[in-house]
Amino acid sequence: MAKTAWLLHGTGGSDKDYFWFGDSKKYLESKGYEVWWPLLPNTDKPNLDETRDFIEDNMPMIDENTIIVGHSSACPLILHMLESFKVKVKQVILVSGYYQTISDESSNMLPEIFDWEAIKNNADEIIIINSDNDPWGCDDRQARLAVEKLGAKFVFAEGQGHMGSTTYNQPYREFSKIRDLLDA
Repeated sequence: MAKTAWLLHGTGGSDKDYFWFGDSKKYLESKGYEVWWPLLPNTDKPNLDETRDFIEDNMPMIDENTIIVGHSSACPLILHMLESFKVKVKQVILVSGYYQTISDESSNMLPEIFDWEAIKNNADEIIIINSDNDPWGCDDRQARLAVEKLGAKFVFAEGQGHMGSTTYNQPYREFSKIRDLLDA
């Protein structure tokens, strides 16, 4: 069976030329993974239910070898999806995510509550990477909440902002830390 990996972009993201995703895709493919990197619906103003439905309708098969990587607003989406998986995935890496409201717009991608136990039970490993100076508030304080609830590994990226942003000139074409952490 083929190994699969998902790359899920955040708000304003793309399935092409999206920061470190292209580099991560090449790396995963070099390790024998089939990489699914979709253009998520309404990228400029995503909605949790619509995006979840899109993923459920289009996602490739998942199994115990699946790796899922998400950025920004894809992070709460991924946790929400994990709540209902019937299979335990291999690894989840969440970069610059948020897990409680940071603005009125962020509530469109947050479930009312997370089922932390179900999430924990559906991934062998969860790694959360956040910085201390994210301009949108997706900072280490956001991460520490999820890390505590999930028993996840926390990677503190001091002074690294949102780890991909055109607004704040953070090109992040490569992200070697992701390659180092991927269990590919």
